[in-house]
Amino acid sequence: MVTYYRQRANEYERVYAKPERQGDLARLRAIIGAALAGRHVLELSCGTGYWTEAIAPVAESVLACDISPEVLQIARGKSWDSAEIEFLQADSYTLPDFERRFSAAFSGFWWSHIPKRRIQVFLADLHSRLEHGAKVVFVDNRYVEGSSTAISRVDEEGDSFQQRRLQDGSIHEVLKNFPSEEELLRAVSAVALSVEITLTDYFWVLSYSTR
Repeated sequence: MVTYYRQRANEYERVYAKPERQGDLARLRAIIGAALAGRHVLELSCGTGYWTEAIAPVAESVLACDISPEVLQIARGKSWDSAEIEFLQADSYTLPDFERRFSAAFSGFWWSHIPKRRIQVFLADLHSRLEHGAKVVFVDNRYVEGSSTAISRVDEEGDSFQQRRLQDGSIHEVLKNFPSEEELLRAVSAVALSVEITLTDYFWVLSYSTR
């Protein structure tokens, strides 16, 4: 997975150019901006900063993390004007000690890459970095026949995988889950308050406050 996203850095944002998804993407930006306005945001697996660009203009501050130096180089090279933003190389599974807590967390298109057995541990670690009552927002894909990359296999733990080809011709097997609304609710029911799930044609948004 890490190798795939490092090699994909220069073509990372092409997926957002699909014409049929533009209306949904605009709606996601509005939802994310409203949820995170005025907050100190911890962003996980930020990639090239595509979603950071939607957060930075409205947030009080953003600390955006990713494990790949290649995508972070692209993110840092964008124009951030006067936004209070910092990029940090960090593994979303083993976050460092930030020596402060955040009033919000965001991650775009990372949940689908987490093995199902690791979701609860991941959430517990993330929540430990946040203030009580912090806002948490996840955004990810719905499976849409004819638009999404086909699922190539499902393993014994129920995780699904895709075969993805990069511009250099290399083929990579990538973990990509498409949780149902019920699965998302079950995953956060014990640790979240005011849970909201928004479904668009191509994406889902999960937002809640930490207990």
